[in-house]
Amino acid sequence: MVSTFPDTNEELVILESALHLIDERLQRLATLDKLSSQLVFTDISKAQKYLAEIFQILTDYDQPDFVLNYNLNMALVENQLYNYNLSEIHFRLALEILGERGGVNQLTETYIDYAGTLLNLDQPDRARFYLNQATKYLETFPDNRLHIRLICREGFYHLKFSNYSKALKAFLDCETAIQGMDEVPDLKDYHFFTLVQSGLGSIYGILNEPERSVQSYLNVVELCEKKGMRSRLSWHYLNVGNGYMAMQDYENASQYFKKAIKVVDDLNQQTRALAYANLGFCYLNKRQFTEALELFTTAYPLFKDRKEKNLANIEWWRGKIYEEQKAKKALKHYFKALEFARKGQEYRQATGILKSIADLYAKELDFKNAYDYQVLYNQAVERIMSDEQSNQIKELEIRYSAERKEKEAEMFKLQAAGLQLKALRAQMNPHFVFNALNSVQNYITSNDTTQAAKYLAQFAHLMRQSLEYSELEVISLEKEVDFLRNYLDINMNLRFEDQLKYEITIDEEIEEDIYGVPTMIIQPYVENAIEHGIRSKRNGFIKIDFTLIDDNTILCTVEDDGIGMQKARELQLKNPNFKDHKSMGTRITQERLEILLRSRNSEENAVEIIDLLDEETGKALGTKVEIRIPITEIQIK
Repeated sequence: MVSTFPDTNEELVILESALHLIDERLQRLATLDKLSSQLVFTDISKAQKYLAEIFQILTDYDQPDFVLNYNLNMALVENQLYNYNLSEIHFRLALEILGERGGVNQLTETYIDYAGTLLNLDQPDRARFYLNQATKYLETFPDNRLHIRLICREGFYHLKFSNYSKALKAFLDCETAIQGMDEVPDLKDYHFFTLVQSGLGSIYGILNEPERSVQSYLNVVELCEKKGMRSRLSWHYLNVGNGYMAMQDYENASQYFKKAIKVVDDLNQQTRALAYANLGFCYLNKRQFTEALELFTTAYPLFKDRKEKNLANIEWWRGKIYEEQKAKKALKHYFKALEFARKGQEYRQATGILKSIADLYAKELDFKNAYDYQVLYNQAVERIMSDEQSNQIKELEIRYSAERKEKEAEMFKLQAAGLQLKALRAQMNPHFVFNALNSVQNYITSNDTTQAAKYLAQFAHLMRQSLEYSELEVISLEKEVDFLRNYLDINMNLRFEDQLKYEITIDEEIEEDIYGVPTMIIQPYVENAIEHGIRSKRNGFIKIDFTLIDDNTILCTVEDDGIGMQKARELQLKNPNFKDHKSMGTRITQERLEILLRSRNSEENAVEIIDLLDEETGKALGTKVEIRIPITEIQIK
């Protein structure tokens, strides 16, 4: 899987070779900028060195674009170094510049990256804001590469709230999207691939699937080793080791803990401390007690800020070794471990240590103390169960709050889409309005007043329907179909002078007067079929079919025998203004349908567009659009 990616290290070698030949400062600045953007994910020390030189050059030259890139790269470097507060400072400086001179894609990319730092700072609400901003931009200006990165960040957002099902889906969707990328991946793409696999490894570990967890972490390690991405390699080795340790495979776990210790590029001392401590635990289980004690002694001072949980583990494991060696100081280490666990409020850990103390007293036939600590152990277990229930309730409350905010955002989005549709409905397509009125005028000038009056009345009726329905969210299917018939009749008789035919069929199971559908939901697709499918040909035909999928959904199929999507795209490229109105209408309509379907917990695609081709010749036979419409039952008045 990982090996399918092409190698990109060659670019770094070329850039570094070129840098040695450049003396002019502004030329060096351009090369240093490219180098630092690559080295952020491969060699943090070199990246820092080159960024320091960039900073020095920028003090003498006014180069806003390079100042922007400097802050973006520094933000990524500080994030890689676990300095999240410094990372945020640089992101905010970059966003100030982007507000004045940045492009949409660069702004979207920065929002996605900034959200990662905010999640690391445990600020999910702020992260959610920037993810929403990025989503909004990508809806208007699609970019596959950025969309993949956005899905990845969404996965970590859901993971923050312990919403494992949503997080797992996001990471798996992202994994599939990466495998299907048309773009040539760059180092940042590979970096996001490692994030996706790390996310999967974390979830599988939580779900007690250690084999799958280990495999995901091994995917990370394989890619990091191949691409020379060493900035967090120690942490990745540690994750693999922890996975093997959970499987009680202490031999493989030991190998990866040793690798984590040897990595010099990852400057995180906490990772190295954990690797020493966990390697000691592996030796403990292999009954290599002398080596285990030496590793615990090495790990002890490396834990910054006296991490009580880790220090408690070391003392607890020391106690186990001395208990095996029948040394009297075992109890001393157990009590020290208990003190650390209580100080750090690690109550589950304290429960295990209490059990070890009770068992040791029982071994020594000190039944009074054994009984007392067994009682303390039982009380601690009861407290753990009570605390876990409280934590589950809090977790559910937090998750509920987050999901409620998402639902509120969806509803605001739906309201915005509704307002946009009102504007589109009210204005109709100017081509349609002009041609229809022009045809009525022709009847008048040719003294065919009967036909003129007939079509003018029909046109006025359509306009009244459009204005009336634009204020409604739901109408009966009967009214929707009546509106479509009026719209198509006018197109058939006035715009295309009997060169357009249509047919509307409705499943017998559908009760048109009772089933309610979103207002004027089909018209944009019918208009699309006319404007982009059959406008440029003679004797076009449109077929509209309504069938019942289930009690909640109608499938509407709009099929034309036009020029097909490929030819339509070619015409649109020649005349971009030709597509503005209706491409906007169908996009907003699809977005509106998707929100409505999601509100009913449906994962189905709202709209599918199918190119109709001759099986033998491959010639375009037209286009078919399948639209899933959520229905509601309306009251007959």
